[in-house]
Amino acid sequence: MDTPISAPTSSPPTAPDPASGDRPPREWLLGLAMLALAGLPEAVLFCALYAAGLRWVAALLLGSAVRRIARTVSAARGPLPGRAVRPRDEPALAELVRDVAGRLGFHEPLLVRIVPTVQAALGRTRIDGVRTHVLLLGLPLLRNLTEAELASVTAHELAHERHLRDRRHGLLRFARAQLAERLEGRFRPLAPFAAPLLRASRSPLWHAETAADADAARIAGAEATAGALHRVGLLDAAFEALGERWLSGLAQQDAWPEDFYDAFDAAVSDPYVARRAARAAADEDAVDPYGTADHPPLDRRAAALPDHAGSPFGSAVLTLRTGAAVEEWCVRELAGPDGEPDEEPHDDDVNAVRLLGLPHDRLRELGFDTRLDVLHAVRRDSSTRAAAAVLDALADGTGPLLARRLEPALRWAPATVRPALTRGVLANAASPAFAEALCAAGWTHSGRWLTTVVTPPDDGSAVDVHELLDDALRSGDLEPLRTLWASAGPKEWDV
Repeated sequence: MDTPISAPTSSPPTAPDPASGDRPPREWLLGLAMLALAGLPEAVLFCALYAAGLRWVAALLLGSAVRRIARTVSAARGPLPGRAVRPRDEPALAELVRDVAGRLGFHEPLLVRIVPTVQAALGRTRIDGVRTHVLLLGLPLLRNLTEAELASVTAHELAHERHLRDRRHGLLRFARAQLAERLEGRFRPLAPFAAPLLRASRSPLWHAETAADADAARIAGAEATAGALHRVGLLDAAFEALGERWLSGLAQQDAWPEDFYDAFDAAVSDPYVARRAARAAADEDAVDPYGTADHPPLDRRAAALPDHAGSPFGSAVLTLRTGAAVEEWCVRELAGPDGEPDEEPHDDDVNAVRLLGLPHDRLRELGFDTRLDVLHAVRRDSSTRAAAAVLDALADGTGPLLARRLEPALRWAPATVRPALTRGVLANAASPAFAEALCAAGWTHSGRWLTTVVTPPDDGSAVDVHELLDDALRSGDLEPLRTLWASAGPKEWDV
């Protein structure tokens, strides 16, 4: 059973957000307009079928729409995600959350639950008829953020109760999510009408995010808040790029990684992994063709932080008393949950694997090998010849065509973000082939995490070929890549 970290007290309730009492009719109208536009295709089709006399087909369409809405509502009311945090089991974490809530003026019932992924969120539920808030904290955050940074993340989420609690914001978030779903896939006829509405409606949500950041800086300090913003973005990008790849690769082998979080922590401490993740996070902020993002870009959020020096919280990572049990539960959830939340993990037929015990070459390539894709796309029989063909394609301007052969869906991507997506496809797919070609010429792989970080045989300074290729694609300057290619191997590479 969940035990609240904090409960109602005689203290005054949280002060209302000055902006929350003002509900501009424009924002209500924007929300309704987005909902109407999201439902327009089904409404038009329903009317056409009804007018054509196909009323039973129209009824099926209406029933399908009702079931979709019902599934959305039931998902929001389903079992609580994550593993419950009981104050007696995790007194340090409970005290930190209670301290942050008190400093913020948050005096409502609050549960804390740990989830396996890089996540921090505040939701609501009812327990015995009492409205209760639920704070979700990802285990990667608990293992990698300092106490001050964790306090900042906690304060930011609790501050949402002040800045995002009214129905106006709820309508905007729901309507934006419904309309954003209509912009996925190959055909997007609503895009010319949806994009202006989405961009016009994001200002209140962006303002609420920066206001919550300001509260977090006031509680935990500006330095800790800026650090938390950067660190959470880095962890999220690394989890998607490495963690999910490990899980996918092992799932294909009917195995699960028992030391997943130890390996992930070690990986994100590697400077090449950290730099790659930081670039990926920045690219994700930049790729938003229709204005669907509810959060401002990271650099904008960091620049808007008020100046609050110092922090009452520590600079060490908080230690979980039940960390081993929490880690095991989270790993089992990631590897494929088949029980209810809080159910103890059970023995199954899959094999336990220690990631840190795998040979470096196997770990680097676990679940990720694009070299065959590149060989097929350029019609070459070796990584050396394929890398040379990629370099030729970049030089003669046919790189975008190569990228579309590698990823056909690029041809249907929005024009405004197609160059960035093309660059990502080329860098991700071609850089392992470049690295393998260099290793065939006497270079060696560096470290255990990335296939594209290699060391030359002479001076020992490692090079991330992915970063070098990405820089060349961003700037259009292929000279550094040419120089590396010319100095690393024999002349027959130019075949």
